[in-house]
Amino acid sequence: MEEIIAFCKTRGFVYPSSEIYGGLAGIYDYGHYGILLKNNIQKEWLKSMVQKRSDVYALDSAIFMHPTTWKASGHVDGFNDPQVDCRTCKSRMRADHLLEEFDIDADKATLEFINKELDRLKAEGKVKCVVCGSKDLTPARQFSLMVKTNMGSPTDMLSEENVVYLRPETCGGIYLEYKNTVNSLHPKLPFGIAQVGKAFRNEIVARQFIFRTREFEQMEMQYFLHPSEMESIYEQWHEYRWKWYLDLGIKEEELKWVQHTKLVFYASKAFDIKYHFKAMDKFDEVEGLHARGNYDLTQHSKFSGENLEFYDQQRNEKYIPHIMETSVGLNRLVFMFLDNAYTKEEVNGETRIVLKLDKRLSPIKVAILPLMKKDGLAEKAEEIYQAFREYTMSEFDAAGSIGKRYRRQDEIGTPYCVTVDYQSMQDGTVTVRDRDTMLQERVSIDRLKSYIIEKVGIIN
Repeated sequence: MEEIIAFCKTRGFVYPSSEIYGGLAGIYDYGHYGILLKNNIQKEWLKSMVQKRSDVYALDSAIFMHPTTWKASGHVDGFNDPQVDCRTCKSRMRADHLLEEFDIDADKATLEFINKELDRLKAEGKVKCVVCGSKDLTPARQFSLMVKTNMGSPTDMLSEENVVYLRPETCGGIYLEYKNTVNSLHPKLPFGIAQVGKAFRNEIVARQFIFRTREFEQMEMQYFLHPSEMESIYEQWHEYRWKWYLDLGIKEEELKWVQHTKLVFYASKAFDIKYHFKAMDKFDEVEGLHARGNYDLTQHSKFSGENLEFYDQQRNEKYIPHIMETSVGLNRLVFMFLDNAYTKEEVNGETRIVLKLDKRLSPIKVAILPLMKKDGLAEKAEEIYQAFREYTMSEFDAAGSIGKRYRRQDEIGTPYCVTVDYQSMQDGTVTVRDRDTMLQERVSIDRLKSYIIEKVGIIN
């Protein structure tokens, strides 16, 4: 984990937020290569979910929503985690996570059960602070994960009726725009609404780098359907989402489906896709597929007074649709793809670090390198670079030996390096080096664009 964190910082992928002021726990900033990687992952998700499908529509809903939204959804009253404090070092811990260390499943357990188990372990001298090792811990209490803020004029901002929440998940905005989507786009059931957006959770413990943070991005799709179709459609999406990971280079043995044994009362089925994070030495969740029933739309219909029924012409029936949800953590996918791609190889007695990302995800698709800065090589390389940057993310690098420049590009995952050398000035060809094989090929400058497009799959 420490190696990945250091690599992400030194290579411009992820930085600790507010580091010059000592940092802010659970908050990270994405550097130049990090945001390019994140955008490429998002692009591939939207391509799969919206561009390649005629039954899913895009949305970008607001972070701020009417506060009744979260009362209707149950978040105001029930979106919390059990917290334990260390009286010695003042650290906060998740009580259910403490119990997991002793193989006690406390997920969604009552506070009474959690405290009973903690008291038993305390009496046996087993449970202790994960930071300082002290056994002087407080009883567990519920801790709200909702991040609260205010809207209004300066004189009344602090009044309770002006309290709003930063959304803890993005699906709420989809439910609120379900009716507008139906009325404006006239979709037929089944159909989905997909969006990518920020969410905020006041996590008790935000650790494990960008895996669990207080500000993060979700990629979610809510698929509205007739209840009789839930089983078959769930299985279709189950297969569809699994294949997406395999297509982008994640090996099947590094993934697994884990079914939820405890479900919220309105859900009929829930599975997580878990990836084996080498940096954490464990499988952990990157995506969830949930059969949610019609609870969400029913609640918003009840609290808002709006009729959210769908008239199904084919069935000549009115009903509130049921929902199949797929929810992905974009930040977790950045971590997953970095963890999967980070490779160390021995080459001629030296260690080579290379990010073997799928070419579609690579932050930089091609680097243009002059062999030397003199004799017109740099000017020719600059000319090629200016042409390439018009249609894909490219870099020009003339600093240091050609070997060191290859290594720099390997480390940020650039699939192809184009070297302009003395032969280029004579016959109009360049050397194209493959990141993974390190093999080189002479290619005509006139054919270079089509060559790279064919290899990487980029278009103008």
